[in-house]
This record gives sequence, C-alpha cells and structure tokens, in this order.
Amino acid sequence: MPEIRKKLVVVGDGACGKTCLLMVHSKNEFPKKYVPTVFENYTMVVNYGKQQIELSLWDTAGQEDYDRLRPLSYPESDIVLMCFSVDSHSSLDNLNEKWHPELEHFLPDAPKIVVGLKTDLRDEALTAEDKERYVSTERGAAVAAALHCKYFECSAKTGKGLPEVFHAALKAAMQSRISKMRKRACSIF
Repeated sequence: MPEIRKKLVVVGDGACGKTCLLMVHSKNEFPKKYVPTVFENYTMVVNYGKQQIELSLWDTAGQEDYDRLRPLSYPESDIVLMCFSVDSHSSLDNLNEKWHPELEHFLPDAPKIVVGLKTDLRDEALTAEDKERYVSTERGAAVAAALHCKYFECSAKTGKGLPEVFHAALKAAMQSRISKMRKRACSIF
C-alpha cells in the first residue's frame, strides 16, 4: 500500500474533455458517448521515481448548475488541472473569467496547470482556414503564462501528450508536498 496519497482535481467547462482525459489515463478506456459528470473520482497507484503514490483523480461538473456543489471536491487537493477544449475559444476564455478565480478562492495554494484538450481535432484540420477555428498552442500558452501556470496539450483520443500532462501534475504535487513539509519544519539555528 502506498504511503503517499495525492489528490488531483480536474476543472473546466462542460464537454471540454475532462472525463475522457481521466478515463483514458486511469482505465485506458475512451468513453463511447458523452455523459455529463456530476461528481466522479478514480484512484490508481502510480510510480514516481522509487515511490509508489496513490493518486485520486477527481472529475468535476463544469455546468453552471453545479457551481455550488463543485467546491465540495476541492478540500485537500494537491494539484489542479484547469482544462479547456482547443475547439472552443469560450472554454479557454472561461479559465480567466470563471475557473481561475474560483480556484484562487477555494485553493489559493494548490499548484495549477492549464491543459488544452482534444488536440486531435485541431491536428485533423486540413486547411489553414479550418485550423484558425481552433485555439492555437501559442494562445493557450499565453493564457497559462498570464495565470502563472504551466501549459500542456493532449488528446485523450490518440493519447498524444497524455503522459506528459500527468507526469507534470505529479511532479508539481510532489514539489508542493516538499515545500509544505519544509514550511512545517522548524529550525533552532
């Protein structure tokens, strides 16, 4: 049984790909149809260096109907993935307008990573005109930088970028743990 437990919470607009991200990572299974999430969590054991970590993945509802319920999933979070879909400019805009302010209120000290999802859709666009409909990597990275967050992109459907997202999340959660331990330690010198 792992001695270290970490909690990862995923937020973002409804239908932006959060559940697919978590299901592919935890179960190697891409959902066949869209079912809005109210509240789900998955637990898995992952290796980080020489340590085994129990990682709890918390999926949250992005719809406004759940704005009062969603904060119940936030306590004790070690890392947050703020997600948007690259086929929805409004889902990226909502990181600034809704998700980041909400997280700063409820989880001001938790590390946050911005993740652009559904990149396979942008990759499949054939013409330059088609590609302009999608959020560019540069725009996603600029929004993340303005929020003082790291930025990653991935596709749950193809798996491209998925390992990098979760490695970065685990690394941030572990570094946060180390800094919390340092804050608790006292020095007599």
